[in-house]
Amino acid sequence: MSNPVFFASPGSLDGLAPGDVFVLDGPEARHAVTVKRLAVGEGVDIADGAGKRLTGTIAAVAPSELTVECSGLSEEPRPGVRLVLVQALAKGDRDELAAETATELGIDAVVPWQAERSIVRWKAERAAKAHAKWQSVVTAAAKQARRAWIPEVRPAVDGAGLQAAVAAADLAVILHEDAVRPLRQVLEAWQGALPAGETAAGGREVLLIVGPEGGISPREVTRLCDAGAVTALLGHHVLRSSTAGPAAAVLASDVLGRW
Repeated sequence: MSNPVFFASPGSLDGLAPGDVFVLDGPEARHAVTVKRLAVGEGVDIADGAGKRLTGTIAAVAPSELTVECSGLSEEPRPGVRLVLVQALAKGDRDELAAETATELGIDAVVPWQAERSIVRWKAERAAKAHAKWQSVVTAAAKQARRAWIPEVRPAVDGAGLQAAVAAADLAVILHEDAVRPLRQVLEAWQGALPAGETAAGGREVLLIVGPEGGISPREVTRLCDAGAVTALLGHHVLRSSTAGPAAAVLASDVLGRW
């Protein structure tokens, strides 16, 4: 069984070597001690959320402090092609569920989208609280999945903001039930058009765009396609807004050689 993962702040693992001792404190340490009830001698991983991971053994515990003896350090590079889930705001926490599940499946960033047909609205103070909640959900999911990277929850966008993101992306795919080409075909064609070895290079992003319960409006589809997006069919069935993004993340990870 793999070690449980806890997150330290970025940069906190810099300069450590096998045999060194690292002290984890704060909420993460309290969770390890009081909730997980980890004890001296058990294995644990400490990640900084930015790719670095310490593997070690618990040397001492306190109510809000965990002392770990380092046995190894590793650094996981960013994927050559980063997958970004653009998730329309949806009722009943379906949007949060999509972000959570997609994180477990390997998504690299999440963008909340205020679509025309989104019933939920993020405004003023609520927007800040909702964004913080999404980031908390994503961080917890990354921990559950034993990831060394914590996906970023980017600022929420409206229609104009999403059009700008589409124009800046290397590939933007609208998951739509009326599309003609399957998502696998779209991804394979894009990958095949890259220069040799380019898939492994950093700096490229693929947006996977998911609409709300009522679907993406025809006007939105037109505007996003004008900005450079393409539509793709995910499968034979129409999936819920909470399911489509994670399913697309699995397929994209397979096609792009991330799995």
